[in-house]
Amino acid sequence: MVSVRFLGAARTVTGSKFHVSVDDTDLMVDCGMFQGLKALREENWKSLSVEVPNLKHILLTHGHLDHTGYLPRMLNQGFKGSVLGTAPTLAIAEIILRDSAEIHEEEAEKANKGGYSKHQPALPFFTREEAEAAVKLFRAVPLDEWQELGEDISVKWSYNGHIIGATYITIRIGGKHFVFSGDIGRRDDLLLRDPERPRWADYLFMESTYGDRLHPEEEVENTLITLIHRTIEERGTLLIPSFAVERLQLLMLILWKLYRKNNIPGIPIFVDSPMGADVLGVFRDFPSWHKIPEADFRAMFKHMTLVSSYRDTWRTIDDPRPKIVIAGSGMVTGGRILTYLTRTLDKKNTTVLLVGYQAEGTRGRKLLEGKKSLRIFGKDYRVEAEVVHLESLSAHADQGELLEWLGDIRNIPEQVFLIHGEEPAMAVFKSKIEDCYGWSVSIPCQDEAVTLI
Repeated sequence: MVSVRFLGAARTVTGSKFHVSVDDTDLMVDCGMFQGLKALREENWKSLSVEVPNLKHILLTHGHLDHTGYLPRMLNQGFKGSVLGTAPTLAIAEIILRDSAEIHEEEAEKANKGGYSKHQPALPFFTREEAEAAVKLFRAVPLDEWQELGEDISVKWSYNGHIIGATYITIRIGGKHFVFSGDIGRRDDLLLRDPERPRWADYLFMESTYGDRLHPEEEVENTLITLIHRTIEERGTLLIPSFAVERLQLLMLILWKLYRKNNIPGIPIFVDSPMGADVLGVFRDFPSWHKIPEADFRAMFKHMTLVSSYRDTWRTIDDPRPKIVIAGSGMVTGGRILTYLTRTLDKKNTTVLLVGYQAEGTRGRKLLEGKKSLRIFGKDYRVEAEVVHLESLSAHADQGELLEWLGDIRNIPEQVFLIHGEEPAMAVFKSKIEDCYGWSVSIPCQDEAVTLI
């Protein structure tokens, strides 16, 4: 008998956590934190509704915060098992956890000094010490090789695009295949190979972030060229909030290629993401996982200025030249981008370019929805900047690509569970799968448990 409890990413996109219980073996697939709406963020502070000390392994599909950011909290609840993922996934997760811990500590300190938190004192979600303790439990696994985790339980990680190291996970229990899609990447990505597809799935746990739409056929390069020339003419700033993993490296590559082809002039480009710089090291360490030639890597570094210290962030802000600034985070939930926004959001010659999915309740979504003010560090800032969205730069597969990913499954799954999506997208994707494949599809609720086999 197998039971699966949906501890996150159920009728919402973030907080990926799925508890799998098989007789005397307890596993978890992903261990992410919620982002976006306040009600979801508050869930992060609660203990899980399962016996955490009984967990033997946590299996990571990839390293993003909404799939790994709850790991330090697990140790406080008694987890002593191992955290398994591909080597680049663990490298990414280590970078993200350390960076996030630093941000949590800094923001708690700012809130206490500024007195704008209702909590006295404001506490970090997790500390650097707790992040380091979680990293010590990491164990790397190879691609496409079954790993025995218990009696009649084996697990395999398969390449999935999306970000470096990302996989979908197949858990084989008693001859049945439980497939957790993780986040599925795009076709024809400039950085990564096309995702591999599962061939068999008795029970499928399927992401649906873009289950209700197709990515638009956008002229990404032409849009960037137009924005950059306008930024130069208006002597302004082009701000690009970016995810430190994959999006930042893709933007660097695109901008470098535009410059090399003489499509844009030599405008200063600042990359202010210490975490993003660390992630570039992961790309160097794992060349077989991506498609960027080493020569392009070296050229990108020479062409752009990597900002490391917070002092240099302020120097960049004070630089009077027209400029491009790429800074974390992608959904404007934290990181260095917030400092830039406090100084430039009220200027008409500022352009904020959003590149990818913006979860409900995030500052990025609010900008996308045309909000006239944005609350940052306890203060409201007027929005005079132009906001532009390039959805086609998302690292997530769209509806067509998701359906295509299912196309090689040779059996009829006994049940498909939709996860990682907002409810309207899930409802549309449920109907689409039923129409295209005739499979049984359900949309589980938060903390719902199902018994299978």
